[in-house]
Amino acid sequence: MMDTAQVTKVVDEVMQLRRSVRGFLPTPVPRQMIEDILRVSAKAPSGSNIQPWKVYVLTGNKKQQITNAVLEIFNDPEKNLLHRPEYIYYPKNWTEPFLSRRRKVGYDLYALAGIARGEHQKMHELHAKNYEFFGAPVALMLTIPRVMEQGSWLDYGMFVQNILIAATARGLASCPQAAFISYHQVISDILEIPSDEQYVMAISLGYEDTSVTVNQLVTERAELDEFVKFCDET
Repeated sequence: MMDTAQVTKVVDEVMQLRRSVRGFLPTPVPRQMIEDILRVSAKAPSGSNIQPWKVYVLTGNKKQQITNAVLEIFNDPEKNLLHRPEYIYYPKNWTEPFLSRRRKVGYDLYALAGIARGEHQKMHELHAKNYEFFGAPVALMLTIPRVMEQGSWLDYGMFVQNILIAATARGLASCPQAAFISYHQVISDILEIPSDEQYVMAISLGYEDTSVTVNQLVTERAELDEFVKFCDET
């Protein structure tokens, strides 16, 4: 059994390795590995141990069905206008430093993809790859009971992070995606999600395709003094 120092080193390394990947190999992921990831991830804390999560694991035809249906809408401006998310992911009014951080990751991504400012069709095509799950062989669609309140959404974030870390520890790549939230009704219809469940997000899961240029994206993190305040008792 590893001692505390060894455990700390391994856990820290896995957290540092985790990143969003936007290009996957078609290599299948064993079902047992997916089950192991979800089983250990369900150890995430939740208020009163209510565990407010449900996961739909998609591979093959069902995953392709969602891709086809969403792309048909996304590529038609008139149809796309009719689809709106049930919850707002980003702020309506951006402030600093969040606006600059968002712009930087966008500019860096477009630069790696070879897309210049104003090349809207290329931007559209890059965005469309979200709905192909970036070629990942596995997609996780996550829902939450509609009866739950904000606290359970906080719990859900811990569950999602566990999935990403557990996948990384097993040599898998992942990408948590909010891109599908406008198409919640399409997803609910195809997956026959009960009306008392609300769609939350997707996670693309698989093995990284290192030949995909945008996978070279490196995102920065703020220094501690930007978001931490130590409140001394003295």
